[in-house]
Amino acid sequence: QVQLVESGGGLVQPGGSLRLSCIASKILLRFYTAGWYRQAPGKQRELVAVVGTADSINYAASVRGRFTISRDNAENTVYLQMNNLKPEDTAVYYCTAQLGGANYWGQGTQVTVSS
Repeated sequence: QVQLVESGGGLVQPGGSLRLSCIASKILLRFYTAGWYRQAPGKQRELVAVVGTADSINYAASVRGRFTISRDNAENTVYLQMNNLKPEDTAVYYCTAQLGGANYWGQGTQVTVSS
């Protein structure tokens, strides 16, 4: 069974940093478009950042310049480095891996930005 397991969420003050990790089992992330979405209370799930098989990267405008996505093929893991966090970044962050009709999701990790 394919699993995506996220870690690294938590509570951080505005301006702080967190690094999210997502390790995959049963699939090789380098063959997938992999990355991160988030969902805040009362809002729809939205794209944060994804990296394609040719290492093309797409960021949401709201995080560009603050967040960095990366993929470690040896560790079969995708990371999201989040700097200069803002209260509006508060959400559950979900890891995703997509290939054709296959679309896998992790269970989500909570990120809360508050003073």
